[in-house]
Amino acid sequence: MANTKDGAAKKPAAKTQTTKVEKPSKAAKVEGAQVVVKGYIPNLQKKYKEEIVPKLQKDFGYTSVMQVPKLEKIVINQGIGAATGDKKLVDVAQQELTIITGQKAVQTFSKKDISNFKLRKGMPIGVKTTLRAAKMYEFLERLIAVSLPRIRDFKGISEKFDGRGNYTLGIKEQIIFPEIDIDKITKMLGIEMTFVTTAKKDEEAFALLREFGLPFKNIKK
Repeated sequence: MANTKDGAAKKPAAKTQTTKVEKPSKAAKVEGAQVVVKGYIPNLQKKYKEEIVPKLQKDFGYTSVMQVPKLEKIVINQGIGAATGDKKLVDVAQQELTIITGQKAVQTFSKKDISNFKLRKGMPIGVKTTLRAAKMYEFLERLIAVSLPRIRDFKGISEKFDGRGNYTLGIKEQIIFPEIDIDKITKMLGIEMTFVTTAKKDEEAFALLREFGLPFKNIKK
């Protein structure tokens, strides 16, 4: 500690602490997109490992947990036929699907000209996004617990699979999702969701999705 001319001790200058400000990631800049916290495990992912795997292994006689079918991804898309007359509908649908899924949706484009429908190659005709891992499980939980029960006179979903262990569900109106403000929508749009599994048979895929909680018709309780 240094002394001043009058003999008084001079205190050392305090060090200024600087805080590093991290720039937001690209995902955070997308309005409606969600950021998954590292290490977070969704409820349905836990249920799959702790409850569904042991049950399916017992029901189908799998000798290894690696044989138990998994839900790989959920592909969600919207085809917008009216986009040929109003291109802004695609932009609106892209924003809505981003809000619904928590992941940025991308536009899809026509691959060829169809004069009868006033469609030209390269025109935007829809939107889509593919959910995997945590965001997939989060979306599935919201779909089962919140969105599907909001359908008027809902009595369950059909049991038709594609013969390869995949299941496609069609929704007539996007307003069943609570993330959508009904007062702000410009047009009612349908949504198609394809659940892609590793199951080799439809029976196995059906059992997997049923255990997750998808409300199929005619399930014996």
